[in-house]
Amino acid sequence: MTEGVQPSRRSFLGRLWLLLGGVALVEAVWIVADFVSPHRRRATGGDDTAVIVAGPVERFEPGSVTAFPAGRFYLARLDDGGFLALNRECTHLGCTVPWVADEGRFVCPCHASSFDIRGEVLSPPAPRPLDVFQVRIENDIVKVDISRPIRRQSFSDSQVVRS
Repeated sequence: MTEGVQPSRRSFLGRLWLLLGGVALVEAVWIVADFVSPHRRRATGGDDTAVIVAGPVERFEPGSVTAFPAGRFYLARLDDGGFLALNRECTHLGCTVPWVADEGRFVCPCHASSFDIRGEVLSPPAPRPLDVFQVRIENDIVKVDISRPIRRQSFSDSQVVRS
């Protein structure tokens, strides 16, 4: 019976460092992948817990965009007085798109997609407009149902709610 050659201490430590480096690399890839992947946070239930009361109609000036961080949406009041609740997630990779008031558009910080006040794509790579949430106006109070975003392929005037 032949005895196997026992690895030297240096060889053992080299392999151990290689193993630990591999584990660290896997963790780093996991963290980066989690950071760049879209986080799909959905409200649950169909009751009023998923409805955000945005405020009275007169609070929102025509041509304005108001951020609602808790609901993860923007409320856009169009120049004609209509309302759209736009999801803050870019339709390309799900990054949060800020409203750039000076430019009058949303600009994605990840890949520079841009959208107009109606959420329509101005510059790709975003493949389609920003998703919207259902808006209701009851007794001159604007309410937004954030239970689920409405995926859309294009803008339609029927998506705009007027008081």
